[in-house]
Amino acid sequence: MATFRKITVLSLILLTAGLLVVVAGDVSSAAKPSVNKTLQNLQSGFEGESNAHNRYVAFAQKADQEGYGEVASLFRALARAEEIHMNNHAEVIRKMGAEPQATLAKFFTQSTQKNIESSANKFEFYEGDKIYPRFIVQARAEENTDAVRTFEYARAAELQHFKLLTAALKNLEHMRGKSRTYYVCPTCGATSEQQPIHEMCPICGKPADAYEKVN
Repeated sequence: MATFRKITVLSLILLTAGLLVVVAGDVSSAAKPSVNKTLQNLQSGFEGESNAHNRYVAFAQKADQEGYGEVASLFRALARAEEIHMNNHAEVIRKMGAEPQATLAKFFTQSTQKNIESSANKFEFYEGDKIYPRFIVQARAEENTDAVRTFEYARAAELQHFKLLTAALKNLEHMRGKSRTYYVCPTCGATSEQQPIHEMCPICGKPADAYEKVN
């Protein structure tokens, strides 16, 4: 009888210990912070815009060297727009309690024609049509209105950039010589080759007379 009691007590001790381990494991798992996909997307967007800014500054210099003054102006306008997107993303990242981080990738400057082609098809269209729409869906699912806004600004502007670059590629030989003026919204990065005629920016709704002149 004494032996039976010892076995029963030992069994209860082992069972209790097992339950404690299970509970402790659950608490430990619950204590781990969940991965915020929108924050990851913001960091990815910040890195992408940082690299785009650097590329366009270099591409503008190359266009100048080859005598494509108007193309150089376009690339400088795009660089300014990407800088605005970069800063917008960074603001939301900091609002979420993190610091923006970016790894600047190495890239090769080619001829102006090839620089336009890669910029239009490899970057601007892909970001505006594929990357940012996916980011927007995720940000809405997480109810992050600040992230939705900065992603929507970037998406709309990238599609504008694609159209401007595509037009430049078709008219490349007519874009030699002097520089020209482009117009960039300092709030959303909207980019236009014409002086805005509307009272509000078509992307962010801010006063159009605040557009910056870039040449």
